Amino acid sequence: MAENENRTPETFRLFSSSASNVSSGFGFFDTPESPVPPPPPSVEVLSSEASSSVKFNVEPVNFDGLTLLKGRVSTREVFALSNSDLVPGKYEGGLKLWEGSLDLVKALRSEVGNEHLTLTGKRVLELGCGHGLPGIFACLEGAAAVHFQDFNAEVLKCLTIPNVNANLQKKIQNSKTGVTDSEAATEVRFFAGDWSEIDKLLPYVRDSKKELDCSTENCSVDGYDTILMAETVYSVTVFQRLYELIKKCMSYPHGVVYMAAKKHYFGVGGGTRQFLSMVEKDGLMAYSLVSEVTDGSSNVREVWKLSFKYVSHRGSPSYFSRGLISYRASLSSPREFARCLQNPWKA
Repeated sequence: MAENENRTPETFRLFSSSASNVSSGFGFFDTPESPVPPPPPSVEVLSSEASSSVKFNVEPVNFDGLTLLKGRVSTREVFALSNSDLVPGKYEGGLKLWEGSLDLVKALRSEVGNEHLTLTGKRVLELGCGHGLPGIFACLEGAAAVHFQDFNAEVLKCLTIPNVNANLQKKIQNSKTGVTDSEAATEVRFFAGDWSEIDKLLPYVRDSKKELDCSTENCSVDGYDTILMAETVYSVTVFQRLYELIKKCMSYPHGVVYMAAKKHYFGVGGGTRQFLSMVEKDGLMAYSLVSEVTDGSSNVREVWKLSFKYVSHRGSPSYFSRGLISYRASLSSPREFARCLQNPWKA
């Protein structure tokens, strides 16, 4: 795992004992409902809205030859909360440096180095970005567009935008020729809001009408080429809206998701295996393990890659074009859609 020269990633209390009792919408791990405040409205945050009133201390994070910069800001100063607090509906922990964020950057470097992943010229979305280090790595790799999403606009203004600016400025300063063509072309934007609503603002959500006409593997539709997320599956209460957002935003058929998280989050029911169980039952995506971190001193952490399944035979429809019709008509029934994938002709 990458090491921070100055300080290791922080750990903190996720929820009070009552906070995890919100229905996920999937019966195989539903829990009794508990009220959560309505989410704040979804908004785009401009780079010019970076906060100048909150103290921002820059620290280096080393990844075996790659150094990224990250800021440190006070949770008490931004949200009037202690550094260990996470309040559902108000603050989702974006000011903390999660271990999974570092794991994900390391995994992305490996995937790019092994030519299993290309970020150059791609459209990238980081969900639950917080510090935004994985998205920043995509910027430095020459992505065409990198969009950062976090629940809290304050996190974007006080931390993410300053982090992006610090790293891109450092890259420009270290370049002998100044701004490279790939850097100049990168579209960097920031979006705040809940996963259940943020798709209304994101520019590269898939066009469902175009999908219905997509019947070959070479047919592609709008969306993000690569979606990045670290420690987003910490509770079963977020699974359904996170997964639905991914399906709306991931480019078909070649889009991929890289997910870094703990194998289990004890006490809140989340974790990679619970999330992948939901993905398996839905039947739309395949997944594979990219890396596993077992340092003996903390919970097992993993990085997974998700992609669309594709079943196509000469003279027969793709499951995506025919199955999508049934899927769209029964979004509340993942099992029914999974059955549709078994035989597209019966959609």
